[in-house]
Amino acid sequence: MMNNYELHLGDCLEYMAGMADGSVDAVITDPPYGIGINKSNRLSTSRGFGSDTWDNEPVYQHVKYIHDRFGDKPIAIWGGNYYAHLLPPQRGWLIWDKINDGRDFGEAELCWTNTDMVIRRYKKFPVNMDGGKVHPTQKPIEVMKWVLELTTNPNDTIFDPFMGSGTTGVACAQTGRNFIGCEIDPDYFAIAEKRIRNAYAQPLLL
Repeated sequence: MMNNYELHLGDCLEYMAGMADGSVDAVITDPPYGIGINKSNRLSTSRGFGSDTWDNEPVYQHVKYIHDRFGDKPIAIWGGNYYAHLLPPQRGWLIWDKINDGRDFGEAELCWTNTDMVIRRYKKFPVNMDGGKVHPTQKPIEVMKWVLELTTNPNDTIFDPFMGSGTTGVACAQTGRNFIGCEIDPDYFAIAEKRIRNAYAQPLLL
């Protein structure tokens, strides 16, 4: 199986407006939640993650456009609890159980999907993640592979409008899927491009 990827630097809303119908099979993404840097002691400029204004603005317009434009395809949106008022009620929520044993970060993260399935849970403690954390809200590759395998099929083309450090793209490479990613921050785009390029260069082992 020969899989491919495309990466785009810029505002995903502008990019999505120009996408051809039928160009993707699913949307899997982790948008900014708009909760602000002061609401998480893990988002700190001392760790090299952006500025004090990082994630202060929710992306309501973008999330609504994703649903309206791609609603006939499988969609999975992390942080769906912050955008549920824009999205229809669904039963197929996904839960990442962080097994944190009372530590100061959240017990779990929630992913809204439009797939007709029961709630599913994945248990993984976020430590020693994939060679090091390079983005403040980076998901483990294994978590994103779990989402892909629940909602999409091999050789599908997956679109991530908020690519960040490229974890969805890496997961696509490792599961035999094509990937289209968009990221507005040039520094994170460069990180994602390197990670995804290296992932697609590796032999696919299924």
